[in-house]
Amino acid sequence: MPLALLALAIGAFGIGTTEFVIMGLLPEVAGDFGVSIPTAGLLVTGYALGVVIGAPLMTVLGTRIPRKRMLMLLMGLFIAGNLLSALAPAFAIMVIGRVIASLAHGAFFGIGSVVAAELVAPQKKAGAIAMMFTGLTVANVIGVPLGTLIGQHVGWRVTFAVVAGLGVIGLAGIAKLVPELPRPEGVHLRHELAAFKNAQVLLAMAMTVLGFGGVFAAVTYIAPMMTHVAGFADGSVTWLLVLFGLGMVGGNLVGGRFADRALMPMLYISLGALAVVLALFTLTAHNKIAAAVTIALIGALGFATVPPLQKRVLDHAHGAPTLASAVNIGAFNLGNALSAWLGGLVISAGLGYTAPNWVGAALAAAALVLAVLSAALERRETPHGATAAASAAPAERPTAVHH
Repeated sequence: MPLALLALAIGAFGIGTTEFVIMGLLPEVAGDFGVSIPTAGLLVTGYALGVVIGAPLMTVLGTRIPRKRMLMLLMGLFIAGNLLSALAPAFAIMVIGRVIASLAHGAFFGIGSVVAAELVAPQKKAGAIAMMFTGLTVANVIGVPLGTLIGQHVGWRVTFAVVAGLGVIGLAGIAKLVPELPRPEGVHLRHELAAFKNAQVLLAMAMTVLGFGGVFAAVTYIAPMMTHVAGFADGSVTWLLVLFGLGMVGGNLVGGRFADRALMPMLYISLGALAVVLALFTLTAHNKIAAAVTIALIGALGFATVPPLQKRVLDHAHGAPTLASAVNIGAFNLGNALSAWLGGLVISAGLGYTAPNWVGAALAAAALVLAVLSAALERRETPHGATAAASAAPAERPTAVHH
């Protein structure tokens, strides 16, 4: 794998850290600004909405900019947002800082996925995408717990200053290691938008929303579930989330490796197993050891879907994949928001803290149905059994050589 992927992974590590670390620092931030915890939660909501809106917006604005330069500009935006958060004199200013940082999120992963795929041979694209996303998964194992620890003992402002520093390292790495990859000639915004007319691109995005939504239906409410149902102490939740992060790292790497060999079978297995494990979580949540193992499995199976889904979008939006790739990143956050809302509804209905697991299982099962439908449509469109990805490969190779 090219060393340039390390620079992309470092940027992804910083972005993953800033996205999730705020959840562990809400009490400290709320106390400093004199706002309630629900009000401080706007720092999470604002970031998620910023990702959904910023992914297509920043990608469209960058259609005329070479991809390396756009990645550097996005990291600059990320640094500015986190510095503003660290120095914010008022809560409203910090919300603005969070939104500014979030605008870089979707476009960075979307454009970064395209760049990562272009850096390697066609048969290694999913593995390259997975390597970049490893930075995001490792952030949940190292960056988030460490950032939470720093914030609780030294101050949350220091945490965001450190995250801004990670952005500086990522920016320097991209400037030094990522080769110049000019925008493909003859590709305009209308070509990027045309990808959304492809049913396979839309189906892949729907699978992203439902499949990853299944993961966050359970994980969003993991703290009350583990403390009230499994009997863990409050302080144990951090280490349970580390287990979830370790599962994410492993699942991401396995998903990337096997998606390059058999993409659709990888999706069938990961989505089907995810639905089963989420359903079983309603039972295993009552036992500490079983719950811990299940949490790691949910992280592994959930992130095993990320490289194949991202690659599938790239394959079917070939020729103009940047906007579709970025919007698919926004789809992950849309799934997070949707599943968190649905999970809250079933808890509010009095069905208990394990009820969101059934919501997650249903969402993952729905994603599996869409995967089967997508493959069936693909077989109808390619009577000789060649996949769209394979048919796209000859068209992609000259582009890679050109860059």
